[in-house]
Amino acid sequence: MANHKSSLKRIRSNEAKRLRNRYQHKTTRNAIKKLREAGTKEEAEALYSNVVSMIDKLAKKNIIHANKAANLKSGLSKHVASL
Repeated sequence: MANHKSSLKRIRSNEAKRLRNRYQHKTTRNAIKKLREAGTKEEAEALYSNVVSMIDKLAKKNIIHANKAANLKSGLSKHVASL
């Protein structure tokens, strides 16, 4: 167990950040799945801009790597274009 006040605070803040990051990451993954399952091109295009925005936010906050974000966006844009 930590003995210093600052380390106790760090433990609390790390847990809060971990939960927030996990929620945002899972929400984005669900949005990606929803986009891939979209039936029509119009529906997919409507979801695409929101999903790309979510991916960019994850990359900006280092929740996912920037290259992974680029690969996800590239794959999604190809998928939407192929519909």
